[in-house]
Amino acid sequence: MATITRQPVMLWRSYLDVSSGRVLRSLATLQELGAFAIITLGVTLTKFNHSRRVIRPLIVRNIWNAGARLLPMVAFIGLALGLLIIGQTVGLLTRVGAQSYIGTVMVTVVFRELGPLLTAILVLARSGTSNAIELGTSRALGEVEALESLGIDPVHYLVMPRVIGLAVAVFCLTTYMILVAMVSGWAFAFAQDIPLTPGAYFGQIGDALRVQDFVLLALKTGLFGIVIAVVNCYHGLARPLQIEEVSRVTTQAVVESVIGCVLIDALFLVGYLFT
Repeated sequence: MATITRQPVMLWRSYLDVSSGRVLRSLATLQELGAFAIITLGVTLTKFNHSRRVIRPLIVRNIWNAGARLLPMVAFIGLALGLLIIGQTVGLLTRVGAQSYIGTVMVTVVFRELGPLLTAILVLARSGTSNAIELGTSRALGEVEALESLGIDPVHYLVMPRVIGLAVAVFCLTTYMILVAMVSGWAFAFAQDIPLTPGAYFGQIGDALRVQDFVLLALKTGLFGIVIAVVNCYHGLARPLQIEEVSRVTTQAVVESVIGCVLIDALFLVGYLFT
């Protein structure tokens, strides 16, 4: 009887040990990520104009890889967002006689929330994972140590262009997705014979927008890109790796990037409530 009673206690203690270990590891990783982000910020501020002929083409290449190459996919997602969500919402509000809320709903759902978050996830899936794999492989093969032996700062050469490139790419792609979604939403509403002119539709959206929305959109999307780049670069470069460990750190980087973007979105949601 005593043995049976001790078993739940032992299971509970083992669960607490595992949970506390995960919490401690998460806190240690968060601390290391913060230190890596501060180092990246310091290098960006102090060495931005160093080696411009080398660094600026790398920034442009990262903007191209993370931004321009994703335009077809972002256009497809924006079209689907407009057809499936905006068009249906406009139709529903029109049927219940709540046309005056169309602009507010569109700005809240698409401009503030779904547009930035969906774009960040697309950039993470396309460019964030490739950065983690590329840098992790370079680390495993000793290429990062070779750069250091030549006197080249890996953060300046490998991390800073990716951080700037992804921040710019996420902002530009989010703007593009929002525009595609808004236009396709009205087109779908028009196809349903909803009596809503383009002037009235876009006029309501313009009335619902504020200057703070544009500022917060730029800040949010920029932070999304920075978080994705920093987390993936950290897991690729922070510690020595074996080639078989690259897939594991890439998966971990994706999970932590998604968590970081969701937390940032939640913080901005609170900010929208008080502006």
